[in-house]
Amino acid sequence: MLNIVLIEPEIPNNTGNIGRLALASGSTLHLVKPFGFELSDKRLKRAGLDYWKHLNVVMYDSVDDFFKTNKDADFAFFSSHGTKSHWDIPFKDNQFLVFGKESVGLGSTIIEKHKTSLYKIPLYSEHIRSLNLANSVGIVVYEGLRKLQK
Repeated sequence: MLNIVLIEPEIPNNTGNIGRLALASGSTLHLVKPFGFELSDKRLKRAGLDYWKHLNVVMYDSVDDFFKTNKDADFAFFSSHGTKSHWDIPFKDNQFLVFGKESVGLGSTIIEKHKTSLYKIPLYSEHIRSLNLANSVGIVVYEGLRKLQK
């Protein structure tokens, strides 16, 4: 099992799609406030379809609350500022895969504090800054599942 962490997600459709992915992959979804939407947003429900009620979701009031609660966890952080590829992650069961908000990614404090656990998904065009958050989560989660099943 993996843990998908969204720090301050802004787009309900992404969060709904990631929730659906979490359920399909047997992962737990961790949502860190503040959100850029209400959990009752119909776009969140539409993207997650009727699966949302089956999803294991843990919510936190702040980034500090999240890190305090999970202080002994094994983390992998994702940012375009990472120097290592997601292919290099030493995946472990119950690992926390941490993604930042859609508009700016992870905050500089998190990036600075966790440089040794910072990864990126390679991009092969200079015309793009990043991938969609839901796509990024899908790429990383299924790579982790592939490696954990070996």
